[in-house]
Parts: sequence; C-alpha cells; structure tokens
Amino acid sequence: MSTFGSKRLVVGAHYGLRDWLAQRVTAVLMALFTLALLVQLLMPGALGYDRWAAIFSQQWMKVLSFVTIVALAYHAWVGVRDIWMDYVKPVALRLALQVFSIVWLLGCAGWAIQVLWRL
Repeated sequence: MSTFGSKRLVVGAHYGLRDWLAQRVTAVLMALFTLALLVQLLMPGALGYDRWAAIFSQQWMKVLSFVTIVALAYHAWVGVRDIWMDYVKPVALRLALQVFSIVWLLGCAGWAIQVLWRL
C-alpha cells in the first residue's frame, strides 16, 4: 500500500471535453452556413422574396439550414446549461431554468425551421 499522493474523489458529470468539442463543431457548421449564404447573396440580382425563395428552395440549402438550426440550438443549450450549472445553486431553480431553456430553444428551432422552409 502506498502512503504518498492523494486519493482524489472525482465527481461531476464528466462531459467537459464532449461539450467543448460540440461547441467547436457546431460553430464550424454555423460558419459554413454563413459562408454558403453569403455566397448566394453576393450573386448578381435583386434581393427580394423571389431570390430568398430560390436560395432556400434548393434541397442542399434546406438540409444545411436544418442542420444549422439544430446546431445553433445545441450550441446555445450547452452554453446556457453551463451558466445555470455554474451560477444557480438552488437545485429546484436550476432545474426549472434548464427545463425552460430546453422548451424555449426547441420552440425557437421549430419556429425557425417552419419560417425557412415555408419560403
């Protein structure tokens, strides 16, 4: 038996690396969407409803916009959840805020998808 060193009790959820990586991957997806949209918008022609409808009528843009909306919601969830876990100590209040955040983000994502795909 060793008498040196300390026995460290590891507690917590152990998802720091996963969340760090998720934040980076979702940020890259959002950057790719932004670039794809900018390329489409910089093409010559008047910018009106018909142009927006044409951009989002393409299947690849619908898929990219859907993936970006999901990525944005998850990116925001990881950040907001970390804020609640770090700064809100009462467990019941933290849980209520987390549930509210999930419902709010799902509602925003659903609304965004509905708006973009209605074009």
